[in-house]
Amino acid sequence: MLTGRKYLLDLTPEQAAFAERISGACRAVWNTALEQRRTYRRREAFIGYHEQARQLVEAKREPELEWLAEVPGHCLQQTLIDLDAACTRHGTWRVHWKSKTRTRPSFRFPEGGKITVERLNRRWARVKLPKLGWVRLRWTRPLGGAVKNATVLCEGQRWFVSFLVDDGIQTPVRHAIPETAIGVDRGVAKIVTTSQGRFHHKVFATGREIEHAAKLQRDWARTRKGSNRRRRAARRVEAFAAKIRRRRAAFAAKTAHMLTLDHDLIVFEALKTKNMTATVAPKPDPERPGAFLPNKAAAKSGLNRAILDKGWHRIELAVRSKARYTGTSVITVNPVNTSITCHECKHVEAKSRKSQAVFVCASCGHRDHADVNAAKNILTAGRAELAQARPAARVGARKPRSRVGRKANRQATAVQDLATASPGLAGISRH
Repeated sequence: MLTGRKYLLDLTPEQAAFAERISGACRAVWNTALEQRRTYRRREAFIGYHEQARQLVEAKREPELEWLAEVPGHCLQQTLIDLDAACTRHGTWRVHWKSKTRTRPSFRFPEGGKITVERLNRRWARVKLPKLGWVRLRWTRPLGGAVKNATVLCEGQRWFVSFLVDDGIQTPVRHAIPETAIGVDRGVAKIVTTSQGRFHHKVFATGREIEHAAKLQRDWARTRKGSNRRRRAARRVEAFAAKIRRRRAAFAAKTAHMLTLDHDLIVFEALKTKNMTATVAPKPDPERPGAFLPNKAAAKSGLNRAILDKGWHRIELAVRSKARYTGTSVITVNPVNTSITCHECKHVEAKSRKSQAVFVCASCGHRDHADVNAAKNILTAGRAELAQARPAARVGARKPRSRVGRKANRQATAVQDLATASPGLAGISRH
């Protein structure tokens, strides 16, 4: 199966500068091609990858666009392919621009046959990339398979290379420990809580580190735009953010390994993190034009930061990736009322949730940790989803229009039944 291998690069100053130029060219191609697609959409017309790739070849012949010809052409073509996939999946108007300051530099070499990796010694190896030449990398683990492509990216002040490798391993038909299921509740106080009563949590930044990060932000804000001091301050801020991202990724990988190793079924809530962290809409005051009523935006902003800091989506992605090697099934269920439903008597009442950690059923008096009780409800809903038979459609019943709506209805019915029963590319620019 396909998997990733990430290594730290040791670029020379000339190679680092050339890598910056390649990422800048890819960013310029992305933004210009996206604007071209939107222009065509405004005219109720369409332009796709093949036409834009043809125009890119013509643009590279222009005298004022010599900087396009000096970078690897396959990286620019891969940028157009990625843009086409993004527009197909999300729509042209929902695809974001790539900013010079906010977007991390990256580019991809799509042809693995042109990439050569050689081991030098116990700690170092080297890779030959088109037009970049031989580049040293820190050897931390074997490749384990044939290289399909390579992505070069910059995090903070360091450059990395990520190989897509085919390791030749097949997903097991069954898990080594069958009939072992677990429900997972994701939260803020405890990042991961399982239905077995286990908690997986980690603080990604200590109090002193948070204060240091705030100082770095203040130093960056006080500098003059375009100055060298501002660039150095921005690099320090990015380096700290990259450190936190690495800690978050390591926690997600470790948690995914522990969950998939001992369970053949893992059930998550179908959480839409993007919607949950949306900004609160302002509330205009009807009695005072131009004034607004309190809307608890500060508290919601703090909650949004806490949710994003925990990396809920990254944990689910890590579990799904690791599950390919263990044969674990990963499903999601409707999260409605999982935190206020008693696992013993199935009574639903918001008053049963006494606090963040205490759950006392208002009907039967069952007492449990609130997150553990929610994880048990998630597991019950997951088992019901798997065991739910597909009955014939009832006469006169209204069928949900969307697949998401039909799935939510099936899960809700299963839980209820279980409880009852028990311009063209020639105009491209660098910026």
